[in-house]
Amino acid sequence: MGMNRSEKAAVVEDIGAVVAAAQTIVVAEYRGLEVEAMTVLRKQAREAGVYLRVVKNTLARRAVTGTQFEVLADQLVGPLIYSVSTDPVAAAKVLNEFAKGNQKLVLKAGAMGGSLLDVNGVKALATMPSREELLAKLLGTMQAPVATFVRTLNEVPSKFVRALAAVEKQKAEAA
Repeated sequence: MGMNRSEKAAVVEDIGAVVAAAQTIVVAEYRGLEVEAMTVLRKQAREAGVYLRVVKNTLARRAVTGTQFEVLADQLVGPLIYSVSTDPVAAAKVLNEFAKGNQKLVLKAGAMGGSLLDVNGVKALATMPSREELLAKLLGTMQAPVATFVRTLNEVPSKFVRALAAVEKQKAEAA
C-alpha cells in the first residue's frame, strides 16, 4: 500500500533536513541484496555515523531540489540506497567497503560540494583519509618541531649536570 500525500511530505521533510546538514551523498543499486546483508550494511553505516535509507527516487529528487546535491537528480533511477554523511568520506567508505565483499551492491554515483561524482570518483573519495585521520596527522606534524625544540632546550642543562657529575667523580677519585 502506498503512502498518502502527508506521509510523502513528511518523508521529504525528514530527508531534506538530513541532506541540508550533509557534505556527501552516495547512491548505490541494491538489486538482489538479501535482508541479512542489508542489515549488516545498515549496522556498518550506523557505526560510521552515516544516514542510510531506501526511499522512492521521486521523493529523494524532491528532497535534494534546491540543495548542493541537485546535480545528483538525473542519477536517481532504479532501486537505490541513499548514503548521506556529514563526514565527506564516510558515506563513500561504507558503501565502497561493503561493495567489495558483496557483488550485488553496485555503486552508482555520488555528490559532494555541488559536484557530481561518478563511480571512480566515489571510489577515489573512499580511499581518502577521514577528517579525524587528517587532523591527527596535522597535529603530529605541528608537534614535531616543538618537541624537538624542547628536547634541545633540555639537553643544555642535562649536559651541564653530567659535566658537574663527572668533575665531582674525578675529584672524589683524586682525593
